[in-house]
Amino acid sequence: MGRAFEYRKAAKMKRWGQMSRIFPKLGKMITMAAKEGGSPDPEMNAKLRTAIANAKAQNMPKDNIEAAIKRAFNKDAADIKEMHYEAKGPYGSLMIIECATDNPTRTVANVKAILVRNKGELLTSGSLDFMFTRKSVFEFDRREDLDLEELELELIDYGLEEIEEDKIPQENGEDKMIVRIYGEFTSFGELSKALEERGIEVSKAQLQYVPNTPVELSEEQMDEVGTLTEKLEEDDDVQVVYTNLA
Repeated sequence: MGRAFEYRKAAKMKRWGQMSRIFPKLGKMITMAAKEGGSPDPEMNAKLRTAIANAKAQNMPKDNIEAAIKRAFNKDAADIKEMHYEAKGPYGSLMIIECATDNPTRTVANVKAILVRNKGELLTSGSLDFMFTRKSVFEFDRREDLDLEELELELIDYGLEEIEEDKIPQENGEDKMIVRIYGEFTSFGELSKALEERGIEVSKAQLQYVPNTPVELSEEQMDEVGTLTEKLEEDDDVQVVYTNLA
């Protein structure tokens, strides 16, 4: 989405972490992962292990993580469901909006209202089936002692499709080098295990929607689309927004 937008988003996410704004979102994912995996033990529940790793990458306190796991097995706890909505934004931007909610009626009403106020509209479910492909995506800090070509060859048998290096802007003006790995949707578990066995500490592990045909926009247009995605992600039920922007 452009370096300026990525910088603002990174800074915002850090502020959210400090203000505990992002912790409820991470807590929902941990609760769902624990419940769906049927075990509060991350060693026995791969999905929970991944959710905890993502939470730790955002500096979520241990107490919050443990509380989220306990909620999964509390008979009085709200039933949180994963939902996703498809939308069109300004300048031909397309979006898949992933949510975690105990009240889908409330969530879809909020999402629709945010879209309308920011030149967007909700689409019929299935409208973007051919515009995005769901991929396994992993990120970790670039280590000087890691041979990426060798790693690529090793991971091909586990479903690896692409490996790339990227620079992530930091608040101090410097860039942090990361490695991003893309794999088949069905290979998430195998790739996660393969990285773990090689001692690679993953900072992010997700099933993401990747655009099949990314679109290029001007910096000003991207800022406008970025504002819409920020407004959506400020909603408590919205976990993440994927776009078709290059």
